[in-house]
Amino acid sequence: MPAPAPVSGTAHYFPLWGRTAFAESYGEGEPVLCVHSAGQSGAQWRTVVGGLAARGYRAVVVDLPGHGRSEMLDAGPVTDLGVYAQWCVEVIDHFGLADPYVVGCSIGGKIALDIGTRVPERLAGIVALAADARNDGQNEAGLNRALQDTVSPSRSDRTYYGTLAACGAAVPGGRAEIIARMHRREDPQVSTSDLIGWARHDLRDRLARITCPCRVVVGADDFWMDPDSAERTAAAIPGGGFTVLEGIGHYPMEELDDFAAALDGWLRPGSPPALT
Repeated sequence: MPAPAPVSGTAHYFPLWGRTAFAESYGEGEPVLCVHSAGQSGAQWRTVVGGLAARGYRAVVVDLPGHGRSEMLDAGPVTDLGVYAQWCVEVIDHFGLADPYVVGCSIGGKIALDIGTRVPERLAGIVALAADARNDGQNEAGLNRALQDTVSPSRSDRTYYGTLAACGAAVPGGRAEIIARMHRREDPQVSTSDLIGWARHDLRDRLARITCPCRVVVGADDFWMDPDSAERTAAAIPGGGFTVLEGIGHYPMEELDDFAAALDGWLRPGSPPALT
């Protein structure tokens, strides 16, 4: 895996909803709020923030409640992605981000879409990775059952091997190994609760509210996602765009070489060509 572009960031611990929240910021310029996937943290954006800063963005990378260095909410693990979406809106308020872009992956992509239904007039644009308006591939009853199994030592191994399998065919083995080892750090109770939220989350009747530019991006090798569902989601958003990444799986920002360049092209039409 190529070394991340060197960049100095600033760590921010701040109070939100009665708990300590955490975010990092990199660079100056147009703000981009970056949201991670289920059970993970802002570390997923570690190879991207330098490229974004070099392209004139300010990347604000959050740890959702109960993830990374953000404290869990008083109510415990979150099973409603709308809670995360509203929390992110208040992060935007806390940092005074004017016309930010919002970019997220997996549950983060769904959260980005949800934010777009709440405050579209305040956003410069959205890129939703590995996400759609309604995922029908998850069984909520099975996920609730899995909560009883989250303390099993084998759970860490399942995360590790599952992440390896979720990377696309174009991803070199060494890079997939690093991604899998980073992902196995998750809290299983939190990540399973996140996936329950993923299974429940349905934005189909709200997509027309997203009036800012929006692009839905999926990897062709992403077995978590139905590309047709993602494409239907994009088509239901006024002016929504849709991109399929060949050879890429569920974590484009970690799998794709120079993801920052591709993202720049999606966010700023007329920039150097992105993947289409």
